[in-house]
Amino acid sequence: MPNILLLGGTTEASALARLLAASGMTAMLSYAGRTENPRPQPIPTRIGGFGGVSGLAAYLRANCVTHLVDATHPFAATMSANAVEAARIAGVPHAVLTRPAWEPVAGDDWTYAPDIAGAVDALAGPPRRVMLALGRMHVEAFAARPQHHYLLRFVDAPDLPPALPRHTLVVDRGPFSVADDTRLLRDHAIDLVVCKNAGGSGAAAKLAAARDLGLPVLMIERPVLSTRTEFHQPGEVLDWIAHAASFGTERGV
Repeated sequence: MPNILLLGGTTEASALARLLAASGMTAMLSYAGRTENPRPQPIPTRIGGFGGVSGLAAYLRANCVTHLVDATHPFAATMSANAVEAARIAGVPHAVLTRPAWEPVAGDDWTYAPDIAGAVDALAGPPRRVMLALGRMHVEAFAARPQHHYLLRFVDAPDLPPALPRHTLVVDRGPFSVADDTRLLRDHAIDLVVCKNAGGSGAAAKLAAARDLGLPVLMIERPVLSTRTEFHQPGEVLDWIAHAASFGTERGV
């Protein structure tokens, strides 16, 4: 009987959790612990890290995990790299459930940054009103560009104010509609949106809103990760679990 460890925190992870529960498979959904009030799930959950590669490998062995599924955020590069190595050490089949990256369409005005540091560098220049659509993790890096007024939107209220001299903080939980984000950008007179290429539909409204308003977007590109078995639909992961008996049977992407 399969026993799945699902590394979650995304909409895709929740969708897969529902399928796993409906299938009757034994599964555990693990959160990194950055969201204070995660949504209830139909399978057991745990919150917190594993202690790096060795800790995750030990967990896989101790709990007789048969399949490891990484459905973390596309920018959770450290966790994803740890999952690849821990699965290899423990001899557990490993796959990734992720969203296809966003691609620009007609009317988009995108420039690209390779990472957070590149995005900070790109904000050199005169003051602007910038929406940082990055969550809370990387906000402090933009204190190096204090001339701008930043619009921040967090899922949870922070314990301490963000370390930016000029900012407005909105605490709200998505998904957000295009109308919602158009109103937000217009009400705060935003003239640049900075975001990570997270992909998927849940966070895409801000891109459509920027397009409709004729605003430029600074898109932070995804980290480069090792070759992995990768799926974009939860149902594909169920099929893989049913058929993957060893690393030798996996489909590399």
